[in-house]
Amino acid sequence: MKIISGEFKGRTIKGYDIDGTRPTMDRIKESLFGTIQNSVPDAVVLDLFAGTGNLGLEALSNRAKYCYFNDINPKCTNLINKTIQDLKLEEKAKVLNMNYKKALKTFIENNVKFDLIFLDPPYKMDSLNEIIEIIYNNNLLNENGLVICEIDNLYLDDKYFNKIKEKKYGNKYIVIYKNNL
Repeated sequence: MKIISGEFKGRTIKGYDIDGTRPTMDRIKESLFGTIQNSVPDAVVLDLFAGTGNLGLEALSNRAKYCYFNDINPKCTNLINKTIQDLKLEEKAKVLNMNYKKALKTFIENNVKFDLIFLDPPYKMDSLNEIIEIIYNNNLLNENGLVICEIDNLYLDDKYFNKIKEKKYGNKYIVIYKNNL
């Protein structure tokens, strides 16, 4: 698994073999970042179920201003911290090791808002609609911000943000929402 574009193109991301992780495949990541490329520079990013940090690191490589990585698995967060140090991105990243509800509550309490939010939870977790509702109700997404979901079904509630893209890749879907306040 590698960073596929930007400043750190070609750099290896470790951790694809950590139990419970399911890193986004390079061809999907390439297509996704081709779609969102104009939204990445200077963005404040949240990779809520970071796993290896694959999506957030790709965003930082493509000139995102700052990225918050969160994962409940300490093996994942330790690995992300090491990668951030190796790439000398300590000033542009913060890694949290907590469940997603506590992480979202922390952002709400600290009035942190995002331009890009990556939501790639474990497929068996049926909480994306709840998470999108929390993001919407607490105004965590800036105007014209994007929520990018990687899911195994299309049972998402489209009432909060405008769906701008939906694409199937094998047995998974990428759905992108935009906040058009």
